Amino acid sequence: MEALALERKEQQNRELRERLMELKKERNAIILAHYYQRDEIQEVADFRGDSFLLAQKAAQTDADTIVFCGVHFMGESAKILAPNKTVIIPDERAGCPMADMVNVDGLRQLKAKHPNAKVVTYINSSAEIKAETDICCTSANAVQVVNSVEGDEVIWVPDKNLGHYVQQKTDKKMIIWEGYCNTHDMLTVKDVVEMKAKYPNAEFVVHPECRPEVVALGDFVGSTTAIIKYCKESPNKEFIVGTEDGTGFQLRKDSPDKTFHFATKYLVCPNMKVNNLKKLVKCLETMQPQIYVPPQIADKARLSLERMLQVK
Repeated sequence: MEALALERKEQQNRELRERLMELKKERNAIILAHYYQRDEIQEVADFRGDSFLLAQKAAQTDADTIVFCGVHFMGESAKILAPNKTVIIPDERAGCPMADMVNVDGLRQLKAKHPNAKVVTYINSSAEIKAETDICCTSANAVQVVNSVEGDEVIWVPDKNLGHYVQQKTDKKMIIWEGYCNTHDMLTVKDVVEMKAKYPNAEFVVHPECRPEVVALGDFVGSTTAIIKYCKESPNKEFIVGTEDGTGFQLRKDSPDKTFHFATKYLVCPNMKVNNLKKLVKCLETMQPQIYVPPQIADKARLSLERMLQVK
């Protein structure tokens, strides 16, 4: 019975993939998928990457339509960087709780209190927040971006854990907003200690969105892309992974001879996982839901994203 159900599902997926190829040609579309997406979406993407790489691809593409398989703020970033393109996402409900933890009024009040501080905003934020920002960053380039801004004071929004990590690597005074990623924040020291006892030969690789005390246990700390690169190049054959479990797709693809244990079964972002192959095909058929960013917000937000893309 189970074998039959699996066979049927595989047949359905084959048909969906064929339909997707037709629609991509028809719409002159490019599919961008974040590393935290389901395997079935990463398999059909033109580009897989973190927020930074996908923002770059959106800015450079000559496709007419960008299908962004990620969460809402990522679709917004693509639309801001490629205003003349149609940007669609498979499911409008793919939000980001961390992005929702910072609001424009609160940020404006903080700016008024610290008039000399530059605002550095993690890309995991809404277009409205980016419009109030001097420069954006991702976890891959956060340290470089903070060190690149003028002055000694930085208002950092919205992720306190990444902010704490950056604080260790800069002389600037950082005023840190109290947001966090629900998924990465789930990982505890207890989880990691238990996994290390279970797999004593494994290296622990961890994302700086995790809690500071968890990050402190890392054999390697870095963005999703940096973790993938490190695991691929490391002579080590076994890893405990402290980031979202969708990353397993690329890790296993790059290193089929290596073993990856996710540090807890809770490293799953429910928002990233609302997208699936069926919804991806449907959004290309209907060209809905489309991402719209009001021009006055997009113009301001674009500056902060473009400045980020210029930091070397």
